Amino acid sequence: MSKDTTFKSVKIYVPVGSLGVGIFAEEVGIAMAMKPDVMAMDAGSTDSGAAYLAKGVSKNNRRAVKADLELLMAAQQKAKIPILIGTSGQAGGDLNVNWTKEIVLEVARENGYTPKIAVLYSEQSPELIKQKLADGKITNLPPLGDLDDETIDKCLHIVALMGPEPYFTALEAGADIILGGRSSDPAVIAAFGLWKGAPAGPSWHAGKVSECAGQATSAADGRMGVIIEIDQDGFNIEPINPANKATVKSISGHLLYENKDPWRLTEPGGVVDATGSEYEQLTETKVRVTGTKWEPMPYTMKIEGASGHLFQTIMVIGITDPNVLAEPQVFHDRMVEILHARALSATDAVDGEFSISVRMYGWNGVNGVAPPEDTPRPREIGAMCVITANSQEMASEIAKACNPYFFHMPIRDGMEMPSYGLAFSPADIDRGAVYQFELNHVVHIDDPMELVRMEIIDTAENKENLDA
Repeated sequence: MSKDTTFKSVKIYVPVGSLGVGIFAEEVGIAMAMKPDVMAMDAGSTDSGAAYLAKGVSKNNRRAVKADLELLMAAQQKAKIPILIGTSGQAGGDLNVNWTKEIVLEVARENGYTPKIAVLYSEQSPELIKQKLADGKITNLPPLGDLDDETIDKCLHIVALMGPEPYFTALEAGADIILGGRSSDPAVIAAFGLWKGAPAGPSWHAGKVSECAGQATSAADGRMGVIIEIDQDGFNIEPINPANKATVKSISGHLLYENKDPWRLTEPGGVVDATGSEYEQLTETKVRVTGTKWEPMPYTMKIEGASGHLFQTIMVIGITDPNVLAEPQVFHDRMVEILHARALSATDAVDGEFSISVRMYGWNGVNGVAPPEDTPRPREIGAMCVITANSQEMASEIAKACNPYFFHMPIRDGMEMPSYGLAFSPADIDRGAVYQFELNHVVHIDDPMELVRMEIIDTAENKENLDA
């Protein structure tokens, strides 16, 4: 494949919002009949927390990811078009990418396919990130402050979000399948059109509204696919399944998805400006978007780093005691105070080495904010005690010390001792390491490939990769 000198249009099939959640075989057939030029999709994000980067594992199970790849790779054999996958293996770290690579090689081996595979790695060493920091190349994103070496050293894995340029390099190398490390969600979908010469504004905007596939349509479901056609003036988008509809409201509204500004979206190398975008309902199921601009900016890549240096033990009870249900907030505040005092008196823990929270599901368990005073009393409460400490041994020890208080504490002294409903026995459950993001920063670079490594696997020439 080579880049066109005069661009007319390009069709992009986005089969699913995240590889592994389940692709519908019948949709693949419909999409292939529409003759797309490329299949492109995301395979992960930070939505499910830091554990998947810290541990280098996928949220989706192997069998599900393999099933999706089997459908896509079978379609590719007939259509002879490339497959682009971003943020492979959920988090896009090297372990996540290699896990996906092994599945692709397995599908190829089992079916006799010989694709040329490009693997794009964007994991970074702590030493490199510390050097960038020393060189003044890293700035923070709110709400985090300035970065320091100690925070970098906490991270088990660090990735930089790729833009579309590494995908250009892989396409130039003739790759049939591109497995990208951590990537901007819209970038992997915008990449092929940009490589072919499509205008940047429509390409990036199309990538944004289709990043979750059919979620931006009446299907409201990332398991449903969409097809995008980008031309010199804008793009069209429609769902693969004709029972679903793309509407002006659903497509225009998607710029608010995971974005604080409904008009502007910052991406590597620039900003998508949709202030002048116009939306037209072409048919009952198809929308056309024109007028989106691209503002070039100095090139930055967001960096994400995940740590796992804290540990947790939890305990869960169910409460129907009318005294507690009458004053849930009073009970909550008293419980936290008593458990904290118990930890200090009955273990070797000291302030600053642990924390205890009680999450009252049915009252304020989701957001932790006390409801208004006129809130009706709940019918029942599920209370979860979360003990976080610098070691698993300490978290476990605190839980055991707090056990009788958590299960039997009356709302006031002098009341008959209650018994709340244990959810499990043993009551204390060690969760192990607690994973959290430490980095929310950008690194300023001159070359989009500077922080990316590419591996080419030509299975046709190097058959041992399939037979290994």
